[in-house]
Amino acid sequence: MALRRKLKVGVTVMMINLFIFIIISRHHHQDKNRSKIVIPSKPFWNKLAPHTAYWNRQQQILDIHNNPVILVNSTLSDLPGWLNDSSIGSDPCQPDLRVTTKVKDFNSLPQRFKDFLIYMRCRTYPLKVEQPDICKEPPFLLLAIKSLAPHFDRRQAIRESWGRAGTLRNHTIVTVFLLGNATVEDYHPDLSAMLQYESQRHKDIIQWDYRDSFFNLTVKEVLFLEWIQTRCPGARFIFKGDDDVFVNTYRILNFLKDLPESKAKDLFIGDVITNAGPHRDKKVKYFIPESMYVGIYPPYAGGGGYLYSGDIAARLYNVSEHVALYPIDDVYTGMCLRKLGLAPEKHKGFRTFNIEEKYRSNPCAYNSLMLVHPRTPQEMIQIWAWLSSPNLTCQ
Repeated sequence: MALRRKLKVGVTVMMINLFIFIIISRHHHQDKNRSKIVIPSKPFWNKLAPHTAYWNRQQQILDIHNNPVILVNSTLSDLPGWLNDSSIGSDPCQPDLRVTTKVKDFNSLPQRFKDFLIYMRCRTYPLKVEQPDICKEPPFLLLAIKSLAPHFDRRQAIRESWGRAGTLRNHTIVTVFLLGNATVEDYHPDLSAMLQYESQRHKDIIQWDYRDSFFNLTVKEVLFLEWIQTRCPGARFIFKGDDDVFVNTYRILNFLKDLPESKAKDLFIGDVITNAGPHRDKKVKYFIPESMYVGIYPPYAGGGGYLYSGDIAARLYNVSEHVALYPIDDVYTGMCLRKLGLAPEKHKGFRTFNIEEKYRSNPCAYNSLMLVHPRTPQEMIQIWAWLSSPNLTCQ
């Protein structure tokens, strides 16, 4: 028995010694390797070359000009000519005709692309109609609705339903309508006198002096982000959407009321689209040619409407200076979020592609939703009456 015990102890000691030897040998081997100089087999930094797609190239230029790693040991004059073009004028809002030779198929592009590319660098337009005191009392929720001058009936329906400014469930709500110019070249009638009266009557119109077109919705986005910082920086949350959506403001307020502070700061929710890319079919509204953009879009919330925090709004404004303008506004916002290292969060309450037809006349179908698109002015008022009724009971 004693012999067996001694043998067992001896084997255990040997195993421990072997284990210690292996560990020491491994560390010694690693120390020897550390003393060796490892020479990379490939260059760490590839030679800078311009991207073939025009938007990608413009973003490439912005990224390099704002990259401290590159600029710390060089000046702009040391960079290749395509990165340091001295021919760029001091006024970015002057037409940039150089683009006509930098986009290979420029002459064959539809006119809306030509206009966008020529004025792509312009981000600042003067205000024509302003409401300087609209956020004198910082609102809990700012409702910002993209609209066109002729859409008076939509704006009025929103004012009389889900976009009614004032106090709702003890929270302050401010509503603004975001407009540009409805121009003759887009075959709009002159409604300036009617718009002036509407602004004086309701004091909720914000209008900039630029052409209000589909491709300029990104300009409207950038101008609005700047407007928030100058006129409404105290807004706690912002809903931004189109003038043909129905928004369940009750549901949004309930959601925000129960939101933890840690989540409220980085809030950005909507109907999120992922793994999407540009349409190459010229018949599609969202067509983008390969000469303009190549790649997959970042996750983005559909432009019908999304909800985000005032803190995110400030960060989006700051980072937008480092993101080249893109002609699709919701994709552009997704690009800005990605630049911040963030992504929009999908929320099932946002239905930018409508709900099943069999549920559309059921008041309770809207009770748990935040947004439904599209809805006519009459439908907005009807749905709001359903949701505001004290007799509404839903399971």
